[in-house]
Amino acid sequence: MNFLAHAWLVRGGNDAFLYGNLIADGVKGDPDGAWAAEIVRGIRHHRRVDAWVDTHAVIRGVRERAPRPQRRVVGIALDLVWDHFVARDHADVALIARCYRVLQAQGRAPNRLAPMIPTLIEDDWLSRYADFDFTCQAIAGLGRRLSGPNRLAELVPWLRADYPALEHDFHRLWPALNQALSAD
Repeated sequence: MNFLAHAWLVRGGNDAFLYGNLIADGVKGDPDGAWAAEIVRGIRHHRRVDAWVDTHAVIRGVRERAPRPQRRVVGIALDLVWDHFVARDHADVALIARCYRVLQAQGRAPNRLAPMIPTLIEDDWLSRYADFDFTCQAIAGLGRRLSGPNRLAELVPWLRADYPALEHDFHRLWPALNQALSAD
C-alpha cells in the first residue's frame, strides 16, 4: 500500500491517472470496464512499477535477508518502508494534499481500501510516514487485517534492526526506478 511512492512517480499526470495509481493495490483482476479509462491506465502503471520493483536485485537481496517466517509478507512491509523514505527524503506537501483531495473527490474506492481511506486522510498518514515509528505501527496494523498470525508485526523488529541496510537499498532502488520510468 505504498500510496506516496506511486503518487510521487506520477505527480505530473492528471488526477484520474493519479487515482488509478493510488487505488491499484485494492483492485483485483482486470480493471477494464469497472473504471474509467484514465483510472485503468493508472492501475496498469502501478502494476508495471510493482512488477519492475519486485524483480529488481535490491528486492531479491532484501527478501533473502528477511527472517524466513516473514519472507512471504516482506513485500507488503517494504511498500510502506519505501513510503517512509519518500516522505522523509522527498516530502511534497502539495502532492500529499493533492492525493487526499483526489481520494476524497472520487467517492468510490475498491472495497478493500474504502474503509481505510478516511482514516488515511484524517490522520495524515502520508506525511506521518516520514516518522519510522509511525510507519512500523502502520505495518503492524496492516498485519492485523490479514488472516493468521500477524507476520507483519513480527517483522517490525527486523525492519528496525535492518534500517541502515534498507535505507541503502532505497537509495539504490529509487534512482534506478526513476531512470527506468523516464526511459519508457
